[in-house]
Amino acid sequence: MSHFFRYSVPLFLIAVSIVSWLDRSVQAADEPTAKKPNIVFIMSDDHAFQAISAYPGAINQTPNIDRIAKEGMRFDHCYVTNSICGPCRAVILTGKYSHLNGFYDNKTPRFDGSQLTFPKLLQKAGYQTAIVGKWHLGSDPTGFDYYNVLRGQGPYYNPQMRTSDGPKKYEGHTSEITTDLALEWLQEKRDPNKPFLLMYQHKAPHRNWMPAPKYLNKYDDVTFEEPANMWDNYENRASGAHDQDMTISKTMTPHDLKLVKQRGLTPEQEKVWNAAYGPKNKAFEEANLQGKDLVRWKFQRYIKDYLRCIDSVDEGVGQVLDYLDETGLTENTLVIYSSDQGFYLGEHGWFDKRWMYEESFRTPLLVRWPGHVKPGTVSDALVMNLDFPETMLAAAGVEIPKDMQGLSLLPILENDGKTPKDWPRNELYYHYYEFPGPHAVPRHYGVFDGRYKLINYYQLGEWELFDLQEDPSEMNSVYGQEKYEVIQAKMHEKLNELRAKYQDDTPRKGGKY
Repeated sequence: MSHFFRYSVPLFLIAVSIVSWLDRSVQAADEPTAKKPNIVFIMSDDHAFQAISAYPGAINQTPNIDRIAKEGMRFDHCYVTNSICGPCRAVILTGKYSHLNGFYDNKTPRFDGSQLTFPKLLQKAGYQTAIVGKWHLGSDPTGFDYYNVLRGQGPYYNPQMRTSDGPKKYEGHTSEITTDLALEWLQEKRDPNKPFLLMYQHKAPHRNWMPAPKYLNKYDDVTFEEPANMWDNYENRASGAHDQDMTISKTMTPHDLKLVKQRGLTPEQEKVWNAAYGPKNKAFEEANLQGKDLVRWKFQRYIKDYLRCIDSVDEGVGQVLDYLDETGLTENTLVIYSSDQGFYLGEHGWFDKRWMYEESFRTPLLVRWPGHVKPGTVSDALVMNLDFPETMLAAAGVEIPKDMQGLSLLPILENDGKTPKDWPRNELYYHYYEFPGPHAVPRHYGVFDGRYKLINYYQLGEWELFDLQEDPSEMNSVYGQEKYEVIQAKMHEKLNELRAKYQDDTPRKGGKY
């Protein structure tokens, strides 16, 4: 056997291996973003955590949204910085509190799109970015390669949209249209060679809760249980709780309750609508309800329409998740589901949001990321919507700007939901500004440590302190009680520390707030 024959095969194999290695190295260099995860951020509007069946005690079933929790992680203590639509969206884009991003309330005319946002950073890192559905920030979206968003709040039927290609008009139910636009972008407009960010944002279940045709009669044969504190008399709290204008009993209008003609429907849609609501409204008129019986009827009408709107959202989420599964995208896609804030489903006799009380302060958060998040896990860490952009940037391997004020949730997501020992947050800070304004909720800021909650209604010169372990429904303020003197002092100290940490000097002399 010649020396050449003896060594030529091994040398040949070595040469092939080297060429193969070089080829893989060149390919990796040419495609530096190949391993970056896709991101689908799903946000509904006013979706209460108590209306998602992944959460204990929920009043309805949301099987598709629940998939995200079953295949990922549920956060039980996620909160917002400012419980109202536009400001929450601005916080999520910027990772900064309202006093720094400039969008304080829904009366703020335009979001400053020139400032740094996480979609812009993802674009710079090679991501293709898109947003469909609700925007509600006045200005045109920036940092997105594609947008197709509602004008203002947007209607439930036949919306006009602002798009990156100019204005467009659609016919149909807005929840279904939003899902169709998300799927259209994924299927037809997405560059398959780039990682992507899709912000898929629903109008529903925002007021005035107009369900899609297929759900108009769902729950007709169901009577939902009233919250235990629906008949709250607002004693033992600051005066704002009594003076607000957001009760089911007094604030809801005939338009909210579908007792009058609804605007914006086509003749065909109106025919289907009247066939559903006509007999129910006739029965209501004949009953001639008064007093608490009338309030109970209003609650049932409200909660059924609210949940019918959520059914459309849940259906759409299922369609998007199915698409990810069917196309093999699931394994490399981070999916986040949340709402712009929580909502009252009759607790305290209310609907709407705004308060630092639990139902509006706390928001749902569900996260799925195969290979990074263990299925079926639960976190009890104190987290905020302020953390969402930092989390998405960290997942994409993008450096988080130092002036962003939130925290990446990756240490929790990749630790089976366990809060790391060095987790740098033990308290949360909140600030609501919109007064005077709809629902007459006074301006307030406060601190929450997971048990105790201190709230300052600074225009009223009034304070509240709640012990949620003893009073989870926040019915009785213990501010000024001797038993809580030490706790109260500590919470005041923490509040001052957080206001300094987050650079919040509002209200300030000579300033708007």
